[in-house]
Amino acid sequence: MTYRPAPRDLRASDSDRDRVLSLLAAAASDGRLTADEHADRVSSAYQARTLGELAGLTTDLVGPADQPIRLDGRRAVAALFGRDRRAGRWVVPESLPVLAVFGEAELDLREALLQSGRIVVYATLIAGTIHVIVPEGVLVETTGTAVLTRKKIDRSVRTGRPGGGQSGRPGPGPGQPVVELRTTGFGGTIRVTSPRRPRRMSGLWRGLSR
Repeated sequence: MTYRPAPRDLRASDSDRDRVLSLLAAAASDGRLTADEHADRVSSAYQARTLGELAGLTTDLVGPADQPIRLDGRRAVAALFGRDRRAGRWVVPESLPVLAVFGEAELDLREALLQSGRIVVYATLIAGTIHVIVPEGVLVETTGTAVLTRKKIDRSVRTGRPGGGQSGRPGPGPGQPVVELRTTGFGGTIRVTSPRRPRRMSGLWRGLSR
């Protein structure tokens, strides 16, 4: 059985520290932190080695949904007659339940940390919408059975089937992360999108815009 560290024990990156430092600066500017408290927490942020150490510096400054680093990734995303969203810098477990009942659930993976090379999203919907946003380079597989459910997948999203080589769809490349959507439900829509690269301006337009 492969050992995987808990989310709080994962090593922090420079971008993780920058997120925390930005919130600390905002808290100092509006009076939530004194100058001494701000200095102490900034020093701790630079010395932090794990996500858990960083997350502890901001828990009393903003609510759970606005934390710069979220370690509650195992909690289900549930949109019951409303909307629920998971986005920003958060740790995605190997399996994650997502439920949409007459509501909209959004799963944004663009800035997330994947704990495994293969993530299984158990998507359950009843007349709802589940929107999954994946970064470039992630392979998306769709499995499961749903009745009267629409699947709308952007052309920019690379799709495949488990095992690869089926229906002309390739399997994942070496080290390529995979998100498998196992769908169960009645009615509703599954959407998968990927951010588009910004278009470069033509030479004529650049000249006119100066």
